[in-house]
Formats: sequence, C-alpha cells, structure tokens
Amino acid sequence: MGSGVQEQRASLTQGEVLPRASSSQSEGLKHTRSVVNSLFSGALAGAVAKTAVAPLDRTKIIFQGKLIYRTYLKDGFFSLWRGNSATMVRVIPYAAIQFCAHEQFKDLLGGYYGFQGKVLPPFQRLLAGSMAGTTAAMLTYPLDMVRARMAVTPKEMYSNILHVFVRISREEGLKTLYRGFTPTILGVVPYAGLSFFTYETLKKMHAERSGRSQPYSYERLAFGACAGLIGQSASYPLDVVRRRMQTAGVTGHTYGTILGTMREIVSEEGVIRGLYKGLSMNWVKGPIAVGISFTTFDLTHILLRKLHQMGYTAR
Repeated sequence: MGSGVQEQRASLTQGEVLPRASSSQSEGLKHTRSVVNSLFSGALAGAVAKTAVAPLDRTKIIFQGKLIYRTYLKDGFFSLWRGNSATMVRVIPYAAIQFCAHEQFKDLLGGYYGFQGKVLPPFQRLLAGSMAGTTAAMLTYPLDMVRARMAVTPKEMYSNILHVFVRISREEGLKTLYRGFTPTILGVVPYAGLSFFTYETLKKMHAERSGRSQPYSYERLAFGACAGLIGQSASYPLDVVRRRMQTAGVTGHTYGTILGTMREIVSEEGVIRGLYKGLSMNWVKGPIAVGISFTTFDLTHILLRKLHQMGYTAR
C-alpha cells in the first residue's frame, strides 16, 4: 500500500517536471529561432538596401556629385556597383545586429514597462531604436573605419580590407580603428532612435486608422523613407565630423575633439557647405535605403515566422 502511494507520488512528480522542462526547452528554442530570424532578416535588409543605392554611394564618394549617367556610359552598367562587396562586409553585420537588437530591446522594454506584445509608448520606442543603433555601431565600428579609409585612398595604398586593418594597426596603432567613435555614437543615437521611432509610429497610426494590422509593401516603403529622411537630417553634421576624424590620418588634418573638428570645418567651409555637405544626395539616397531596409526586414521576418509555424504545425 505504502509502496503504491510512493509510486503514484513519483509518477505525479515526474509528470509535473517533464512538462515544465519541455515548456522551458520550447521557450528557449522559440527565442533562439526569433533571434536567428531577426539576424538573418536584418542582414538581408542591409544587403538589399545598400545594393539598391550603391550607384548613388559611388557617385557621392568617388565622383563627388557628377552624373551617374557619365559613369554608365564610360564603364558600363555594373561599374555602378564597383566596391559594393566591400560595403557589404560592414553593412551585413551592422544591419543584422541592429535589427536583431531592436527586437530584443523592444521585448525587454515591453516586459519591463508592461507592454509585452504591444506597441511601445513613444519614449520607449525612441529608446529601443537608439540602443539598437548604439549596439550595432559599437560592435562593427572598425569595419566602418576601414571602409572610410578605402574610400579616400588610392588603390595602391591598400590591397584589401585585411591589409587596411594590418597596416593601420602597425603604423598608427589599434586605437586608430576607433578614431571618430564618439561622434559616431552621438550621431547614431538620434539617427537610429528617430528612424525606428518614426517607422514604428507611422505603422501604429496606420493600424489605428485603417484597421489593418499590417501595412502594404508600398506603405512600408513610404514609412521607411520618412524615417530615413528625419533620422539622417537630425544626425548629418555628426556624420560629417565622424568621416573627417576617420580619414584624418591620410588627409593631412589633425582633428582632435568633436567640437574642435566642428569649429575647424565651420571656419574653413562654413556651416552649410561644411557640416551639411552632401546632405542633398543623402535626402535622395537615405530615404530609399531606409525604406527598402525596413520593408525587407519586416517582410522577411514575417515570412520566416510563418514558415516556422507551418513546420511546427506539420509536426
């Protein structure tokens, strides 16, 4: 009798433990899939967006505003994407980390403030975007530094990305790989914060007014374009300062601090021609890139979630 009761208790205990363990494993697997989905969707979003605007980037960096059409006539259509592979080395990890971090910060802030599964309030939306951009910038900054160097130096100086890393480390020290990091972070906070905030806010307003939980693709593109326009306009002067500090070693200037760099740019070139140089090109390129990026991420993320759900249901 006693042994029978003990067996029953043991079986009940096992029955309680197993579902809990199984539930915990299921939750862990679900979270891992969510992170992987976000990373992949973000990487694809960054790659597609940057590839789409590569001709505009090439025009801005190399030809300093000359017509794309002249490049097309001289070197052919695919020459407009020359150097895009080097850009991908930075953009893919940056976009993957930024979008994935944004999803994680949304979940964390939602849970902390009691908005789990809902759209965050305005301040939390801004904070999640800023934190996501900061995380991505911190982890990928040396790649951005290297890309900036390659853009302003002759081909003979650096043979490839690895050569840039090695040469800068030997000749200028490892600290150089993070030169311009402070203005980058100061620029990323308003840029990423306002970009994500604007995009999420427009989606929320759309859902409330249209009654549709998901916007159409062209609506996502429009929301992303608005986000890119606002984000880039707010952070552009700091972006100019960052580029100047990154390339100081090969341009002959000795920029020390952010304010010192700003003062020097303004005194030599003026406010508009100095701190806002190239902004008109960015008003074309930025909204297109950000619109494509947000749209690609959303659609890829939704598709992967549906595929996982279909696979889970089939089991």
